[in-house]
Amino acid sequence: MLKNVLLQDLLVLDLETVSQFATFNELDEDWQELWTKKAGAVNNADVNASLVYDRAAIYAEFGKIICIGLGIFHLVDGEINLKVKSIAGHDEKAILLEFVDLLNTHFNIDGKHRLVAHNGKEFDFPFLCRRMLIHGIEIPNLLNIVGKKPWEIMHLDTMELWKFGDYKNYTSLNVLAKCFGIPSPKDDIDGSMVGHTYWQQNDLDRISVYCKKDIVTTAQILMKYKHLALIAPDKIKIS
Repeated sequence: MLKNVLLQDLLVLDLETVSQFATFNELDEDWQELWTKKAGAVNNADVNASLVYDRAAIYAEFGKIICIGLGIFHLVDGEINLKVKSIAGHDEKAILLEFVDLLNTHFNIDGKHRLVAHNGKEFDFPFLCRRMLIHGIEIPNLLNIVGKKPWEIMHLDTMELWKFGDYKNYTSLNVLAKCFGIPSPKDDIDGSMVGHTYWQQNDLDRISVYCKKDIVTTAQILMKYKHLALIAPDKIKIS
């Protein structure tokens, strides 16, 4: 698996997203109606849209990005090291612009650079593109798949790789970490707690730390996929 993929050519990413507003009541009437229809369609039943508004975070039309975690592999004296950082803040457009600049400057070579995320093809990659369009930001080449043939799309998804053609089940990052003996990234908060941590606790730093733990876990899973030893803690630099 991934035999011909060089780790140094990969950019590992993870998104943390929340609803556009803290509560359903803060939406204008149009958005309230639109979310009510969406919530009913998703649940195949009439639901109290205000009670499930936290789920708006997973839909690009109703949510927003507050943190992008990034992991970059590099060699030091022949050993794989990992640099981890995050772009976080309350201004989504500023976050996206910084991320786009990173891609355009350092990850822009066709056929060489790749993006990696867990469930990235279903969530992270399309969410990024949709939010960029909403903000009027040009989608960088590495993310833009329009008109590309399947083998020209330089995206790797650690969940899809685990399926081996089986499309019946979703396998979480936490489950894969347990399978491979990798420390859980969910030792503080998990994805279901991000909205509360952001809107009620106003603790963006805590979310950023959680996001970077997911990056480390995804990177370590890639090491396992390539039949390599896990990256030692002292070879991981988190900023």
